Amino acid sequence: MQPYLELASLRVTTTIPLSPRIYSANFLATSSAMAAMAYIALSAAALAIVLSILHWAYRWSHPKSSGTLPPGSMGIPLIGETLQFFAPNPTCGLSPFVRERVKRYGSMFKTSIVGRPVVVSADPEVNHYVFQNEGKLFESWYPDTFTEIFGRDNVGSLHGFIYKYLKTLVLRLYGQENLKAVLLAETDAACRGSLASWAKQPSVDIKHGLSTMIFDLTAKKLIGYEPSKSSESLMENFTAFIRGLISFPLNIPGTAYHECMEGRKKAMKVLRGMMKERMADPERKCEDFFDHVIQELRREKPLLTETIALDLMFVLLFASFETTALALTLGVKLLTENPKVVDALTEEHEAIVRNREDPDAAVTWAEYKSMTFTSQVIMEIVRLANIVPGIFRRALEDIEIKGYTIPAGWGIMVCPPAVHLNPDIYEDPLAFNPWRWQGKPEITGGTKHFMAFGGGLRFCVGTDLTKVLMATFIHNLVTKYRWRTVKGGNIVRTPGLGFPDGFDIHVFPKN
Repeated sequence: MQPYLELASLRVTTTIPLSPRIYSANFLATSSAMAAMAYIALSAAALAIVLSILHWAYRWSHPKSSGTLPPGSMGIPLIGETLQFFAPNPTCGLSPFVRERVKRYGSMFKTSIVGRPVVVSADPEVNHYVFQNEGKLFESWYPDTFTEIFGRDNVGSLHGFIYKYLKTLVLRLYGQENLKAVLLAETDAACRGSLASWAKQPSVDIKHGLSTMIFDLTAKKLIGYEPSKSSESLMENFTAFIRGLISFPLNIPGTAYHECMEGRKKAMKVLRGMMKERMADPERKCEDFFDHVIQELRREKPLLTETIALDLMFVLLFASFETTALALTLGVKLLTENPKVVDALTEEHEAIVRNREDPDAAVTWAEYKSMTFTSQVIMEIVRLANIVPGIFRRALEDIEIKGYTIPAGWGIMVCPPAVHLNPDIYEDPLAFNPWRWQGKPEITGGTKHFMAFGGGLRFCVGTDLTKVLMATFIHNLVTKYRWRTVKGGNIVRTPGLGFPDGFDIHVFPKN
């Protein structure tokens, strides 16, 4: 027994040291197998992710449709062709973004702007069809970034009865009756005062000067605002807002878009303060447009909300001065470069002055309506200015047009510059030629070939005010003053019109 035990003991002692090696080998084999499985799993997951991304990218570039989509490119996923859309264009010509795609794809093409699928139309027939079918097949729409800028309850985002109600409300101020009775004389006085002030200065940045003049006039009518009596410079807030209005939508400090949003916040703070003060004073008399809006809010069952009212006032303050100031600034530049047009304007307006009993009297409504050549000049200025580079609508259902399908929910961008600068419609389209409008009937709404003021149900309610402002400014400028360029005047479109280095002129009395 003893030898057996010793042998057993020996076997135990000799075999125990071998066990860890066996376990170690098994563990290594198991670990290698697990690592291989993990690698395969990770590779499979990575492959699945890559395939998902490729599928997503394919679906992005080949969106689904019940019919044939217009040709075009959706660009980079998420970003689309946003960068190309906002690329600067230093001319009055059609933007490279539209021009190159029309040349490649035709007058209708698909794209993606700020993350949304959009069909761009440079076709007059399609544009007219879109405007004529608003509320049926299309509705007013703007990309989310634009909605953030102007407010989610801005007038451009409202539809149906509430939009018509607001339009009627605004026409109380900007309609022809009030223009004839009140605003014509006030715009004439504003133009006289501003030009007289500029003539005392070595030079004036005409864009800034016009913006200030028109803002002071319209802000007083809208909200009773007078800069000399206010501690808050509302004009500065809107100037900051405008600098980033049509810019790449990157809302971080230092960007134009961020500056734009900050300008909006400050302007809205001022408007909220005014609303709170007026709502707390039920005895206040109606002195301006905001007071009429407050009255609407005080009704037993008001159609307006405070948010809609505030967004309405914000949009009106912006639209009432910036678009007209830009158009007039370009107009002064074009007149400076075309002395024959200035001579023809001077002849028309000096004839008006000679027919007055008092040569220094204010412009009358009859005189304004007699400014035939001036009207042609205004039409030509706004045609070339193309202040609005695109008018957005959204398809309410799948729409078949010109052999293509616009899917429900897609945006469509009507492109006025593509029509206004089309050589098949306007001979030598980049030439400043007011005589091209001679003998043509006055345009009182949007047409297939002219949409500087929009079209359809949403034809701009401020059109008549813009024309009155431009006519009275031209009248006072050519009858009493001369001017010369000091510096600047270069333009850039991003895609909206701007004067990056200003436009300084020296204004001096005619005599």
